[in-house]
Amino acid sequence: MPPMLSREYLRDRTDDYRKALQDRGATVDLDRFIDLEGERRRTIGRVESLKAQRNTVSQEIAALKKGKQDASAQIAAMKEVGDEIRALDARLADIEQNLRDVELYFPNVPHPSVPVGPDESSNRVERTWGARPEFDFAPKPHWDLGEALGILDFERATKITGTRFAILLGAAAHLSRALAAFMLDSHTRRGYREILTPFMVNADSMTGTGQLPKFEEDLFKLQGEKQYYLIPTAEVPVTNLYRDEILDASTLTQAFCSYSPCFRAEAGAAGRDTRGLIRQHQFEKVELVKFTMPDRSWDEHEKLTHDAEAILQALNLHYRVVTLSTGDMGFTSAKTYDIEVWLPGQNTFREISSCSNFLDFQARRANIRYRTADKKTGFVHTLNGSGLPLGRTLVAVLENYQQKDGSVVIPEPLRPYMQGMERISAA
Repeated sequence: MPPMLSREYLRDRTDDYRKALQDRGATVDLDRFIDLEGERRRTIGRVESLKAQRNTVSQEIAALKKGKQDASAQIAAMKEVGDEIRALDARLADIEQNLRDVELYFPNVPHPSVPVGPDESSNRVERTWGARPEFDFAPKPHWDLGEALGILDFERATKITGTRFAILLGAAAHLSRALAAFMLDSHTRRGYREILTPFMVNADSMTGTGQLPKFEEDLFKLQGEKQYYLIPTAEVPVTNLYRDEILDASTLTQAFCSYSPCFRAEAGAAGRDTRGLIRQHQFEKVELVKFTMPDRSWDEHEKLTHDAEAILQALNLHYRVVTLSTGDMGFTSAKTYDIEVWLPGQNTFREISSCSNFLDFQARRANIRYRTADKKTGFVHTLNGSGLPLGRTLVAVLENYQQKDGSVVIPEPLRPYMQGMERISAA
């Protein structure tokens, strides 16, 4: 596995990275890295010097033997040199492992356009789309609507499994399925290739995309002989599709859309969003993932975000796009746009998609490279975004399309996927 960030960058621009860590509010052992990296380079220098010495003396030994002269002193000296080289090689292996253990906790460097701030209060609104729906009654939150319509059951889900689970019944289950098909059809028409992956991955895959080792407490790990994890998002298996591979640069950009269930322990979200479908341990999502060349990744980031927005526009749902601040964006991201949809039943905007450019950060962890026609190689850039989560989109439809009589109108683009159903009403 290559370094997570270029070691040249970390060595030569240490102060810049310290500033990036300060902006993120992140604490890592950068001094430990600097010490280990210094020792690594000194040790490599010593090994190379010893090997050069060994080569020179080996030639002397050969000449002495050819001339029938005694070479025992040189041979003894070279045995000591060989022993030292083996000891240094072992030390280098230890240093390399220690470096990787430290580097795995180093977050990505924020792009200069990212607002600096400690948390979501520093996020910057970039644009809004659509208008808030107007009601001549007090709009209800989706949990009240769903239970009144008999299409959401949280109580029995808790009985069956536990808190932060839900059962979708009848029209809600059908609507969720319709949303998945609508999203996949929309994205494939925009050039994404649909892919269905395993819903379990190994530890190497989780490490490649940055969930391990730092965020293990947020994952569901399976018991048994194999070390498998339930995926928190299709980003993990799709990004690892090309782990340890070299892609032909002429095939990039590659864009995938993938439906999957997602499983998250939500260990860091205790007490948040305990009602409804907003923050569940299990949910479903359509994910967008791109592999691209470094000189195209920022353009692809804008396109990917607009592709996620297109779903909300087609459903005529009011939303805004915000750039996350340095203290609010994810560990692996260089820049993230959050798309926040308006939920009238809760009288607030809520995140419905995060669209991120990771630059070469994930590709370095997963060792995903490209090769150009002139045989030059480098690390690809990876991007991903929700396009969209089914549960939160269902929430947005229920709350924005609710009627005074408690029914919910089905948005027109979804009706072909709902066998022509135009409205959800209580049985």
